Amino acid sequence: MPDFDVLIIGAGLSGIGAAWRLQQQRPRDSYAILEARDAIGGTWDLFRYPGVRSDSDMFTLSYPFRPWREPESLASGEKIRRYIEETAAEAGISRNIRFGKKVVSADWAADRWTLTTADGEIFTAKFVYACAGYYSYAEGYQPDFPGLNDFTGRLVHPQFWPADLDYTGKRVVVIGSGATAVTLVPAMAADAAHVTMLQRSPTYVIPLPNKDLIANVARRVLPARAANRVARAKNVLVTQVFYQVARKRPKQVRKVLQGLAGRFLKNPGYVEEHFKPHYEPWDQRLCVIPNGDLFKVITEGRASVVTDHIDTFVPEGIRLRSGRVLEADVVVSATGLSLLPVGGVRVSVDGTPVDLGQLSAYRGLMLSGVPNLAYCIGYVNASWTLRADLSTRYVLKLLDHMERHGYAVATPTRPSGSGRPLLDLSSGYVQRALDKFPRQGDRDPWLVRQNYLRDVVATPRADVTQDMTFARHTAPTPVPDTEVVR
Repeated sequence: MPDFDVLIIGAGLSGIGAAWRLQQQRPRDSYAILEARDAIGGTWDLFRYPGVRSDSDMFTLSYPFRPWREPESLASGEKIRRYIEETAAEAGISRNIRFGKKVVSADWAADRWTLTTADGEIFTAKFVYACAGYYSYAEGYQPDFPGLNDFTGRLVHPQFWPADLDYTGKRVVVIGSGATAVTLVPAMAADAAHVTMLQRSPTYVIPLPNKDLIANVARRVLPARAANRVARAKNVLVTQVFYQVARKRPKQVRKVLQGLAGRFLKNPGYVEEHFKPHYEPWDQRLCVIPNGDLFKVITEGRASVVTDHIDTFVPEGIRLRSGRVLEADVVVSATGLSLLPVGGVRVSVDGTPVDLGQLSAYRGLMLSGVPNLAYCIGYVNASWTLRADLSTRYVLKLLDHMERHGYAVATPTRPSGSGRPLLDLSSGYVQRALDKFPRQGDRDPWLVRQNYLRDVVATPRADVTQDMTFARHTAPTPVPDTEVVR
């Protein structure tokens, strides 16, 4: 039975980053990465739909320890996947990855986690770090569309894009208005006869240049690492300030966003009908469109937006509540993700199953009452990697503290009371899964603030002993060498 100091679940962007940090800071630790799939990359290996790309700039989505060298700020999925693979290969991380090892259960007993994979293999470890994201790889969200069996065309989900799908010269309807939909529409419009984005309600979209002028200037005069730091700092500052302004002055930001849409579309009525959301900016995540590509294919007549509700599928396409029929040869159901905490792993402590939805989130990276387990989750208002890297550095700080004091166990102590949901967005895919995720508390260190500028200062200085119970060994009754700090 393989035994390790640390087991990392997932070989995606955050898992490879965690392994890199672990090797650098704690080279004495044995570790392995358990990856369910047969390749590195996580999200960026799974999604293969046309145009798949980042919706965060690569100077903040990339690792702070490995500069992003490509010219694009909003990069293709293929380039991101290659970047992660190269990072793993250069650092010698790849040899520590166990592919095809989907973790189905994690059981804590006698100072050890026992992880069981879908193929029955068992691994043990002192500490587990789940870097498997927060959505199901096995299924995307798929509404129960009425009349779907009558449709004579082809229905596909972006999460499972069929390699044999040829949409050249065909009529395409993309259902949805989120990041996936606004990426698919301009990408498919290049070859399709026409692409229609069918949305129930509008979403905020923001056009941004696909190349970062300041980053490119910095690259010409500074070493790669320094240039990356300049671009990263600038983009962090801009996005965080924009978010704070949006929350405090939503009407003004709404006006700016709709003004940008109007400049591209040059049709006030179209903007009013299809790009004027009913919610405030950042109640849901904003959708980025590189160089305004979505707006461009609309103005060129290669794509269009319809805001309506589906009545039923019919043989030739989709009939809307208004009575209009959208004819389609291909329908893409870009209807969202199915969220899962900790990669869907079943967790138990001393034989008792743990309901993650009943727990509280400690610093947004551990669980109340669950020892020696951390999970990685990104920001909702900024790049995933910004928070992922801070979380990894905190986990390593905790491991250092445990080693220095001879502790085998660290367990967050449950606070009194609970607060907001962990993922504080009104998006449908988040609201559908609220009961599956732990909640925030009502005070530090149980609050999860969506503020990188604050976290980057506070997290490295955070007291790892606050609301944490330490023990040198587990026992059925309290022992003298147990430390509880509040």
